Amino acid sequence: MKKHILLTECRDQPGLIAKITDVCFKHQLNIIKNSEFVDPQTNTFFMRTVFDAPKGFNGEALLTSLSSFLPSDAEIRIADKRTKRIVVLATKEPHCLGDILIKHYNGVFDVEIAAVISNHKVLAPLVEKFDVPFHVVDHNEYSREQHEKIILDLIASYSPDYLVLAKYMRVLSSSFVENFPQRIINIHHSFLPAFVGANPYKQAFERGVKIIGATAHFVTNELDQGPIILQDVIHVDHSYQPEKLASAGQQLE
Repeated sequence: MKKHILLTECRDQPGLIAKITDVCFKHQLNIIKNSEFVDPQTNTFFMRTVFDAPKGFNGEALLTSLSSFLPSDAEIRIADKRTKRIVVLATKEPHCLGDILIKHYNGVFDVEIAAVISNHKVLAPLVEKFDVPFHVVDHNEYSREQHEKIILDLIASYSPDYLVLAKYMRVLSSSFVENFPQRIINIHHSFLPAFVGANPYKQAFERGVKIIGATAHFVTNELDQGPIILQDVIHVDHSYQPEKLASAGQQLE
């Protein structure tokens, strides 16, 4: 049997879980995992249903059955449970990229790294050890528009599901971001929403904070303001100068 994912988003109302799972049963689907959540601020119901489907499974028929009782504003779709294809953008710092490459090599990350693109050649030896295509597009040789156009053309040749910014130290233009709505993930070196932009550890030191963190978030047109995916923190004390804060933060990143 092939695994699929049913994603449901709509206004909350009583009985949604029972009704949706009943329809899945009637379509001879075997539910493997079900996760649901209601946002109390917006009264929005979210559910992610992973299921096995028999041969000849008709996804359109399932969606039609669900649409018969879900609210008119409901968003429902079926996604294959498959390995996601990513392109990684990096600059000079190796720790995030190296961790991604190692975990991909060891099978910890269920992703396919299609390529790494950088505006410097520093990381080429690291990436080549993992037999992953590496491309350098030097930002000093082109205007911002030209630089992004070349990168966009490179990305298009790999058809990724997501872009991952692993310490990519350039701000992407709104026209670039618009090509990948909710598909660019940034690894940011601070506990957002505090200390956005450059030199976050210096900002944190100057404010005397006693925890530092790292944030993975989706990229939007507002710098470091996109929806947060995951965060982590560690405790620090007065002895941590900015350099030591940065070193400690790299482990979280």
